[in-house]
Amino acid sequence: MSVQNNLLEIKAHLPEHVTLVAVSKTKPVADLMEAYAAGQRIFGENKIQEMVEKFEQMPKDVQWHMIGHVQTNKVKYMAPFVSLIHGVDSLKLLEEINKQALKNNRIIDCLLQVHIAEEETKFGLDATELNEILQLLQHNHFTNVRIIGLMGMATFTENQDQIKKEFLHLKAIFDDFSKHDARCSVLSMGMSGDYPLAIECGSTMVRIGSSIFGGRK
Repeated sequence: MSVQNNLLEIKAHLPEHVTLVAVSKTKPVADLMEAYAAGQRIFGENKIQEMVEKFEQMPKDVQWHMIGHVQTNKVKYMAPFVSLIHGVDSLKLLEEINKQALKNNRIIDCLLQVHIAEEETKFGLDATELNEILQLLQHNHFTNVRIIGLMGMATFTENQDQIKKEFLHLKAIFDDFSKHDARCSVLSMGMSGDYPLAIECGSTMVRIGSSIFGGRK
């Protein structure tokens, strides 16, 4: 199956309200251009340097989503063009994005990453940190970032019940959060292995890589 066929096959089964982020990390620009030719405009990268290189080579109507863990000292490299930052997992990072967005005269859309998995390795905010950020948002503390939703990653496990429980937990947090802020409309959860379940649990944005581009080389 080609990238184009994979993409069209996935899109045919996605509900209209769900946005597809094609996870293109480690993939060559030729593969991304094949997806682009099939109509895909949103690509997700997890390394800022790689995203910058691809941004320079690809058409300018592409929306670049940063889906990996972000180091504060690298925010400045993507601030001029990044479309959405998925993994805002600390107040310090949010402040740095705000600062760099201001320098670039932009408002950068962000998702707050909530820790829902049982694994310690996954990044994310806990309830206290989330509330702290919510308070600051309500006082317009961040002039150049717009929080448009939440993101979370389930535990890496075969246990569908556990994954479902974690997704539903995030959906409940999202429902509560969006009551306080009408701009909060995106719930990003679900990847190649679990996105149908994520959509069932309320996801509005899925990050799919290997099912489009094939496994990692």
